[in-house]
Amino acid sequence: AVPPTGPTRYRFKLPSSQSVLGLPIGQHISIGAPLTQPDGSTKEIVRSYTPISGDHQPGYFDLLIKSYPQGNISKMMASLMVSQTIRVRGPKGAFVYTPNMVRHFGMIAGGTGITPMLQIIRAIVRGRPTGDRTQVDLIFANVSVQDILLKEDLDALVQADSGIRVHFVLDNPPEGWTGGVGYVTADMISKWLPKPADDVKILLCGPPPMVSGLKKATDSLGFTKARPVSKLSDQVFAF
Repeated sequence: AVPPTGPTRYRFKLPSSQSVLGLPIGQHISIGAPLTQPDGSTKEIVRSYTPISGDHQPGYFDLLIKSYPQGNISKMMASLMVSQTIRVRGPKGAFVYTPNMVRHFGMIAGGTGITPMLQIIRAIVRGRPTGDRTQVDLIFANVSVQDILLKEDLDALVQADSGIRVHFVLDNPPEGWTGGVGYVTADMISKWLPKPADDVKILLCGPPPMVSGLKKATDSLGFTKARPVSKLSDQVFAF
């Protein structure tokens, strides 16, 4: 298998320099395109993405997309030329963030699953002056240090806000690594994330096998069992 290339930041212009996506925090957009399949037929392919920019940056939006050799939409995005357009729909998703909806978020992300978490963390930090007191502990799993997406952004948020903590987990850690190693385990969750409580919510986003493993792990730690399709009121919510 050909390894995926590093993620690329794509910037799309909105109709005017004042335009914003107006995406509620916690929601995502979908991109659709008619793509030729291996058998020669054409099929409408749709994928969901959370922008890494926000409405405080009018006129454009940014997406972070990792290109996989066999990826449908990611391959199409990699071949786009400047000034080409894409079809976007939204907002989509069952999660909408409101300030102080919980006392403490425990977040677990794998790879590009960081994008909805970053969107929520940034909203919390922007809301501090108006009274958002939400605490966040995020476990972020990646293969190696080089693969940690948006690390500078995360480090800056942790530096600036004592209510935000990030715990990195790597499959291939470098020498002297002090973070977590391997898969995200129930032990890591109980060590770094808040304990089950009415004012605690666990958010999951990552590759499907990872998310299904984390649903089992949170269940074993006493969190309410995650549903196959998450609802906003769930204690364990998977994007």
